[in-house]
This record gives sequence, structure tokens and C-alpha cells, in this order.
Amino acid sequence: MKRLIILSLLALLSVAQTSAQPGRYSYHRRHSAPVARHPSPAVYRSGYSDTYYSSVANTDVYYGLRLGLNVATVHSDDRYLDGSSAKTGFNLGLVAGFQVAPSTPVYLETGLYYTEKGGKGNYNGPFTYQLNYLQVPLLMKINFDLDPMTSIQPFVGVYGAMGISGKIKDFNQRQAYSSFGDDAFQRFDAGLRLGCGLQFSHLYTEVGYDIGLANIGHDYFDVSRTGCLFASIGVNF
Repeated sequence: MKRLIILSLLALLSVAQTSAQPGRYSYHRRHSAPVARHPSPAVYRSGYSDTYYSSVANTDVYYGLRLGLNVATVHSDDRYLDGSSAKTGFNLGLVAGFQVAPSTPVYLETGLYYTEKGGKGNYNGPFTYQLNYLQVPLLMKINFDLDPMTSIQPFVGVYGAMGISGKIKDFNQRQAYSSFGDDAFQRFDAGLRLGCGLQFSHLYTEVGYDIGLANIGHDYFDVSRTGCLFASIGVNF
């Protein structure tokens, strides 16, 4: 897993460095007039002239890669399932977004992520929960330009996730078993996502929080919910 994280980060940085080279952009249209009032989350300036390029302001669509760190918890009424101490993991995703209307700075973004959540606790001994999901967000982003190259992008939305793997490790009993079972967690999760992004040219970074609203436990009386603080870096095209 560590090797995968390192290789993904190196690939992402390589793409970002290549994309940021001047004079190497290819878009549907170019214009020498000032940038549109509400350019996309990716606005670029050529290194050879005063011509500006705007991928989303002209094409209404952008695509992106994301790689980041999670700090996750599981809050449960069931003491056995309560992993309210933070556990770290990573996230990796592909996103796509489009401008709602040419006259507005509002964008909708979705994508597909692999994201690691879970938590740590102590019930008759220490334990950890690892909950690995495929997650699909649907976000509304508002683009505020700081200058022709830089924008700040607060966002809010929802997400749905399906658990694909994970282990519960009981260090007292020296046992490990699946996180998604009849005595543990359900696979489906859903909730709210909010945060803020910052973009400079192709480069993008964001910080946000996933608020789990679905009960991922099997007991209707003891509710279990996820929470996840995340920070990501990436590129937009």
C-alpha cells in the first residue's frame, strides 16, 4: 500500500509539472481579450504572449486527478464499535465538473474515489477499524477569482460510498476479521461533504470534511456513523 501511495504521488506530480509548462496548452478556443468574468477552476496564461486561455470558461467542462490524506473516525453508541480516535488513510480519485451556466461562477463536480476511513478504540483492549470505500461525491462549487491564474473554490454537497474491503484488528485477542459483516458494519455509507479548494494554473489543493449520516451499523438502536477530515492535492485540465 505504501508503494502504491508513493507511485501515485510521483505520477501526479509528474503530470502537474508537465501540464504547468508554458505554451503547451490545447483548448477549443483562444482569445486575447481579458479573461471572462467567471473563468473556470483552471485559467492559464501563455508564457509567450499576453493571451489568456480558459478551459472551462470556453468548454464548460474540466477533469482532474486527486491524491490526499484522510484522518477518519467512527462514532457509535455501541462501545464495541466506537472507534472515535482518529485513524489515518489516503484517498485517490478522478473528478469531472461543468459550469452550470456561462454567466455564473457555479460548477457541479462529481467523480470516483478510493478512500480509506475507519477509527481506533479501546474496548477490553485496543482495536482498529479499517473501512475502505469506493465513493462518489456530487458537489456544488463556487469559483472566486483572486487573479487570472488563481481562484478559491468553496464547495458543499453529498456523497455515497460502498465498502469494498477492510479489517477489524483486535490487539487483545490478536485476531483480525472483516469490517463488513453481520457483527460489524454495513457496506453502504452516505453523508455530506464540505470544504474549500485553491487553484493556481493547473495545480489544485483542497481541504474538507465528510459528515457521515447513514447508520453503518446493523443495530437500529445503536447508531454508528463515519467522519473524515481530508486534504488533497491534484491537477485540473
